[in-house]
Amino acid sequence: MVHDHPYPEALETLVSRLPELALILGPAARPRLESVRLLLQEAIAAHANGDVPRAMYGIGRAMDTLAQLADSLDPHEAMMMRALSAQFRQALLHGDHNEVQRTSDLMREQSGTMIKNKR
Repeated sequence: MVHDHPYPEALETLVSRLPELALILGPAARPRLESVRLLLQEAIAAHANGDVPRAMYGIGRAMDTLAQLADSLDPHEAMMMRALSAQFRQALLHGDHNEVQRTSDLMREQSGTMIKNKR
């Protein structure tokens, strides 16, 4: 059973934009960005299979890794990313779709990604 959560498209966008982060963070970050990519792809697959706890776990680990990488660029941004990641996880745990959407929108705004409108 697939759960109707609003985050898979945001994760797919983030995965597609990871190469841009590699350019910013440099070659030393590539192994950790690859780990983030794999975690997010697993989370997307888990979501598609209805395994929301596994999807949330993967998202959380990926966001933690991104926050650690952000520390090297901007500690303030990293702190904000950790806070948003925690809010996102809590919203997912509690099934609060409005908060999932709000924090997802904030994360997208911070990262510069946009969701494409489906028509």
